[in-house]
Amino acid sequence: MPQKRYADFDTSLKAITPEGVEFILSPVGFPVRTLAYAIDVSIQWTILLILYIVRHDFGVWIFYLSCFLLDWFYHVFFDIFFRGQSPGKRITGIRVIKSNGSPVDPASSLLRNLMRFADTFFCLFSIAFISIAASPGFRRIGDWTGGTLVVYSSIAKNSPSSSLKTLLEKYDPVNPARPLSQNEKQAILEFARRYPLLGEARANEIAKLYVPYLKNDDTLSDYSDAAYLMGIARKLSGEI
Repeated sequence: MPQKRYADFDTSLKAITPEGVEFILSPVGFPVRTLAYAIDVSIQWTILLILYIVRHDFGVWIFYLSCFLLDWFYHVFFDIFFRGQSPGKRITGIRVIKSNGSPVDPASSLLRNLMRFADTFFCLFSIAFISIAASPGFRRIGDWTGGTLVVYSSIAKNSPSSSLKTLLEKYDPVNPARPLSQNEKQAILEFARRYPLLGEARANEIAKLYVPYLKNDDTLSDYSDAAYLMGIARKLSGEI
């Protein structure tokens, strides 16, 4: 039974892909982001403590270099190689994505994390708190600069090595009923990439708009609309 939505209290955001597909993102507020950040800071300090203890074996300069790298590139590393999830974000079930719902890229991650200094420059985290509290999507300055959002993730438990082809392995390849244009192929593959962020219900809702144009019989009637598109994406992924 569908739940009634109260727009005045709804913090979700609508995102529209380049293909015109609309879906919903659920931004993360200050308390959960603070918890994730606290976990990450604890991990960083633990690493630094270990390095400090053994610094005499490696040289003091290694310790200072490690301090610099951890401070400036810890989050960039996890954003790029772990699908927008640092350990703290993974534990709290959130991730960084771009504002349009696509995975965060190196440039966006670098910008948002370089601006972390501005977010925490005055009175600890007061600037970040004000920015998150006052902006749609709970964005701090770094998010505005990098064009990113921090959202709740439906696949936080997935392996960081997950890729599009790994995601599609559980679907049988499906041949579309007609030849597809290059734009249509890209749209279907983009749908497959965003599928984990959409969730099954929303993915089926979106797929229902397009599947009638792609199949002309009931031979695959036992497939859900989203599964049908994912099957086509599986077929397409073998061609690229």
